Amino acid sequence: MKPKSTPKHPQKRLFEIELIDLVSPRHELVRLAELIDWQRLEVEFGEHYCANNGAAAKPIRLMAGLEYLKQINKLSDERIVEAWCENPYWQYFCGMQFFSHELPCDPSLMSRFRRRIGEQGVELMLSVTVDAGLKSNTVKASSLREVVVDSTVMEKNIAHPTDSKLLERCRKKLTMLAKEAGVRLRQSYARQGPKMAMQVGRYAHAKQFKRMRKALKKQKNYLRRVLRDVMRNLPAEPTSELVQMMLKAEQLLKQEKHSKNKLYSLQEPAVECIAKGKSAKPYEFGVKVSVATTVKEQFIVASHAMHGNPYDGDTLLKTLHIVEDVTNQRAQTCYVDRGYRGHMAQRYEVYIAGQKRGVTPSIKRKLKRRNAIEPIIGHMKQDGHLGLNRLKGKLGDKLNAILAGIGQNCRKILATLRLFYAWNLQWPISVQVQQLTYSVRY
Repeated sequence: MKPKSTPKHPQKRLFEIELIDLVSPRHELVRLAELIDWQRLEVEFGEHYCANNGAAAKPIRLMAGLEYLKQINKLSDERIVEAWCENPYWQYFCGMQFFSHELPCDPSLMSRFRRRIGEQGVELMLSVTVDAGLKSNTVKASSLREVVVDSTVMEKNIAHPTDSKLLERCRKKLTMLAKEAGVRLRQSYARQGPKMAMQVGRYAHAKQFKRMRKALKKQKNYLRRVLRDVMRNLPAEPTSELVQMMLKAEQLLKQEKHSKNKLYSLQEPAVECIAKGKSAKPYEFGVKVSVATTVKEQFIVASHAMHGNPYDGDTLLKTLHIVEDVTNQRAQTCYVDRGYRGHMAQRYEVYIAGQKRGVTPSIKRKLKRRNAIEPIIGHMKQDGHLGLNRLKGKLGDKLNAILAGIGQNCRKILATLRLFYAWNLQWPISVQVQQLTYSVRY
């Protein structure tokens, strides 16, 4: 059932103090709550709810506000729900009228809310932060016409994949699912399997690779025998989990060192091995993410995951289209590094680092400014959730990449509003910026 809309003139309660009288109106979260267009989110997200079926859902402002606060503070679903009960500013930001001592919702509702709104809904939340940045003068409208695009790797929350770990884990899962389905195995290798996996680790540590490969071959034989035994005694209607695990076991047995589309994780089969040429970390296991920011303020205007480990030049056109959808205007100029040579964005003015033809002194300065996107990506990984993705599946990759950009934008806006609070300014924000600039210059 659709959630109730936030009342414009809520009814007061006797003997209870409203949050608006409890919090400071100059606090950055209070001002950010005034800048965000909650009505737009309620209208757009309300279409994803059924009109007449089920109980009334939680308010959309509450769920969206919790997601904003989660990305700003880099917290989990469980921790943000628990900390919400302790902070009156967070409750006011989420649209509460009075202070509440109870949990706002079950933590599982946040993951359901993300799946409900999908990728387009999260992009709408990013577009709302861009509008809030324009209102607070954190970013100027003229800056949206010039963007910087770069790519990075968003690692998945999985263990470091090795052949021994995958083979042993697959054997355990396959025997467990076969037992649940009533399949009787002649031998499960419950003792030999873990012992051989431990032996492989010892041989690898001692750099005895010939013995290690021989032990790996034995592990493959264990898994192959269990798989054949399951296939011989497969029930008439096997469970989907058992069938999927059998397919993963076949893939593990067939893949070699230089095979394409290898399986690196059983619970996250979409994980890819990406090499970015870094000496400290040659290989990263996750998905490639394209990030677009403004040249001057380094404000995030696009952040999306790209599965399949594509070439950077092939993704530039799609990234610029996403920038146009988020900002509602076309980016005229784009600055990229040399990894984007051979791009397909011919109808845009694209300047590549190191090029000489057609580069004026102004463009040369902006190409140098292009390097400022690197620390922004570092902040998204260190202060946000871009460094380690804990959301499941390909949809989780897409949502987490956009949500990391939302958190970075909100932190920038809060830093601007915090500056006004430090200067003890109380007039409208657009006037504050002009007056602040005037006082600094003169």
